[in-house]
Amino acid sequence: MSHDIETVAVADVLARLRERRPRVHCLLNTVVQNLVADGLTALGAVPSMTASPEEIVSFVGRADALLVNLGTLSAERAKVSEIAAAEAVRSGKPWVLDPVKCEDSPTRLALARRLVAAGPFAVKVNASEAAALAPAPGILVVETGPSDQLRLGDRRAAVANGHARLAGVTGTGCLAGAILAACAAVEPDKLLAGAAAMAIIGVAAEIAAPRSRGPGSFAVELLDALGNLSAGDLFAHTRIRHAGA
Repeated sequence: MSHDIETVAVADVLARLRERRPRVHCLLNTVVQNLVADGLTALGAVPSMTASPEEIVSFVGRADALLVNLGTLSAERAKVSEIAAAEAVRSGKPWVLDPVKCEDSPTRLALARRLVAAGPFAVKVNASEAAALAPAPGILVVETGPSDQLRLGDRRAAVANGHARLAGVTGTGCLAGAILAACAAVEPDKLLAGAAAMAIIGVAAEIAAPRSRGPGSFAVELLDALGNLSAGDLFAHTRIRHAGA
């Protein structure tokens, strides 16, 4: 395909996600499980969230994609995260690493670096996390910010969708990582999957914000916007810029 990502391709990723209803296993920050589960379900994916060492291989084996999020990390979940990533690699499942605040803890940074070395489909990071990790060129890097920057080797794209109210609800960044995993389950082109994920949550936020009165109603409106998001919404709102454009 062309190195440029067109909105029609983003809309096609959303259509395939809803048609296939991928199972996404999420090892998550415990604070955000409800929002992420509801967001994936609204979009059309099927979430699971066990972090049991005895069950993790079976759940990853049944899933279509995996999210490993390092928020609220414990020693047991660190171990389970490595087991889950190894099983995803063994079974050829795409998996996404969200190394939450890895720069703040030597223990978490060491774990994040081991997980990056295992070869995720993508890492979703902010600027400080990206600087601490420096992922290899074959891994999609989705660096979130006012404009989300996507890098895959020499391919570049920026997704300029979103709304300031996303920052007022805990867990919307974690939800973005889960949506990225869901898109990876149906789209093998890493840059397209990443751009689709960030456009989907960004456009949904733009639709939700004017209908909300504050962070509480915004969270509800965001779920509704994800559930009702159409190709027409994506064509009307998606803003993707390519390197050199």
